[in-house]
Amino acid sequence: MPRYVAFLRGINLGKRRPKMDDLRRHFEALGYKDVSTYIASGNVLFTSGVRDTAKLEAQIEKHLASVLGYEVDTFIRSADELAKIIPAKPFPPAEMVSETNTINVAFHKTPPPREAVRVLEAVDNGYDRFRVIGRELYWLCRGKISESEVWTQPEIRALKLTTSTMRKLDTVRTVLALLGGGERAV
Repeated sequence: MPRYVAFLRGINLGKRRPKMDDLRRHFEALGYKDVSTYIASGNVLFTSGVRDTAKLEAQIEKHLASVLGYEVDTFIRSADELAKIIPAKPFPPAEMVSETNTINVAFHKTPPPREAVRVLEAVDNGYDRFRVIGRELYWLCRGKISESEVWTQPEIRALKLTTSTMRKLDTVRTVLALLGGGERAV
């Protein structure tokens, strides 16, 4: 059976702080197997015979809304899909390995609109840079994320991006290793 990760949006922010053991039990209640969580930010690993990820997303969102009392946008990726994200190399090699840079991956359900991709990929302000590959948006931040002002720029704020959830590339590597689909050092 395929291994998946559910990247849950907005978990452990504000009043949305379910215990990871509770999240695990909620996934088990849906019939998923080998359920575990990784760090308290909404990364749930599981096994399911269902191969339609859109169906899994809808099932999880509906169930979590009923048991938690609020909507939780869910983004499913299989171990095979994560294994393609890690080696993507969306930025020059030196930028990918720089210890002062942070590379984030935003997970979308569908690829971002072409116009949004054009605007995002035109950004290279010396601090931030973007690249879109398929459904994933990669964000290179040359410093602290909290010091980036890219999301306040009018042309970026005006974009009609679909809902997503973001994780550091290092977190994605670890999740892939935990799924059994790759090496942490990839």
